[in-house]
Amino acid sequence: MLPSRFQVLRAAASFTTRAVSMVTTASQGRAPDMAEGNSDLLVSNVRNRLREIVGASTNWRDHKQMMAERASLCSLLASCQEDLPVRSMKDSYVEVHLPLGTQPLLREKYLTFHNTVRFGRILEDLDSLAVLICYSHTRNKALQRSPLSIVTALVDKIDMRKNIIYPDCDIKFTGHVTWVGKTSIEAKIHMSQFHDGDYTPVLDATFVMVARDPENKRAAYVNPLKPEGQEEEKFFQEGEVNKKRRVELSTASLLKVAPTDEERKLIHSIFLNTLDSKTVSFRSRVLPPNSVWMEDAKVKGLEICHPQERNIFNRIFGGFLMRKAYELGWANACSYGGCRPNLVAVDDILFQKPVEIGSLLLLSSQVCYTEGKYIQVRVHTEVLDPLTRQHNTTNVFHFTFTSPEEVPAIVPKTYGESMLYLDGKRHFDLTVKGQ
Repeated sequence: MLPSRFQVLRAAASFTTRAVSMVTTASQGRAPDMAEGNSDLLVSNVRNRLREIVGASTNWRDHKQMMAERASLCSLLASCQEDLPVRSMKDSYVEVHLPLGTQPLLREKYLTFHNTVRFGRILEDLDSLAVLICYSHTRNKALQRSPLSIVTALVDKIDMRKNIIYPDCDIKFTGHVTWVGKTSIEAKIHMSQFHDGDYTPVLDATFVMVARDPENKRAAYVNPLKPEGQEEEKFFQEGEVNKKRRVELSTASLLKVAPTDEERKLIHSIFLNTLDSKTVSFRSRVLPPNSVWMEDAKVKGLEICHPQERNIFNRIFGGFLMRKAYELGWANACSYGGCRPNLVAVDDILFQKPVEIGSLLLLSSQVCYTEGKYIQVRVHTEVLDPLTRQHNTTNVFHFTFTSPEEVPAIVPKTYGESMLYLDGKRHFDLTVKGQ
C-alpha cells in the first residue's frame, strides 16, 4: 500500500483529488470522497488526458496527421539526463477513481455474466494510469505537448490482495514513480475499493515504462528521481533490486542456458513416471492417473487489430493486449480446472515488439505448471503477416490462478514442453512461494 504521507502531499500534486462534501449510502458502494460527476480525474478521462499531453486526436484521420507532426518535437528532447530537472515522488502522484458504485452505465462495461468485475478491463486501466504517472514525472509546464513517447516495456508484477472485486462499489487507483534509470521508469499502482464504509486494498502493481523520441524510434532521457526520506529511499532501493532481479532472470532464461541439476532431475523423474511398464520403451508413454498431457491443455485465439484499439502513438493499446491475453488465459484455466478460477498474480509481462494496426494477432494459451489448486498459465502472442506468412513474437504473459478444488497434474511429453514446464514452475515459485 502506498505510504500515508502521500495522502497528505497529494494536494500539492497536479493530479490530486479534492474531497467534495456529500451525502452517500454505504450500501450503494459510494465513496464519501466522490461526488457524482465531480471528481479530480476519472478512469474514463485518463486517456483523454494522455491525448492532451501528447497531442493525439480521437479522430482516426486527424490522429494519423498529428502523429506525423510529432517529428518536429525532436528538438525539445534533452541531450543528456543531467539537463533535466530532478523530480520527487510526490511530483508524479496520481489518484484516479472508477465510480462503479455511482455510475450504473459505466458498470456495464466492467460487468461479467457472473456479476463480477472483468479483470481484463482493470488491466487496461492500470496500463493507461502507469503511462499518465510517468508523464506526470516528466512533464514540462513550459511545453504544450510532451516530446516523449512513453510506452509499456514490462509489467513486473501484479499481486492480488483480495479475490473479490465488487461490481457496484467505487474503486480508487493511486500511484507514483518509485525508480528511474536513464530512459526507463518504474511506477507502482495501488488499487483499493470502497466497501463497508472504507477503502480496502485489492491489488498492487509494478510497471516498467520506457521513454522514446516523438516518433517512437529511439530511447530518450527522462528526469532523474531524488528520494526524500526513508520511505521513498526504500521504494527506490526496491526498484534497484527489481532491476537486478530482471537481469538475473533474463540471464538464466531457459532459452539461453540449460536447466539446473535439480530441474533436470525433476524432468527425468516425470519422464520415468510416464513410461509404459509393460513395454519399457523410450517411445511408449502412459499418462499417470489424474493427469493431463500438456499438449491437451491449450486454448488459442485470433484478433484483427482495428484502429479502435490504438493507443496515443498509433499502435495497438498495450492494455487491450493484456485484456485479451488475460481473458484467454482465464478461459484456459477455467476449462482445465472445471470451475471458475481466481487470479493470484500477474507476473513478468514482457512487451517485446509493438503491434501495428491491421495486424493479425495470434494468441496461444498454455497451462504449463500445476501444483495442488494452483494453475500456471502462459499466453504467447505473435503477429502474422498474411502476405509474407512471417510470425513475430510480441508479448509473453504469465498468470497464476487458483481453483476451488485440486486440479489434475500437467505432464510434459516433449523436451520443448518440459522447458515450458520448468519456466512455469520458476514463475510459480517466485510469485507464490517467493523463492
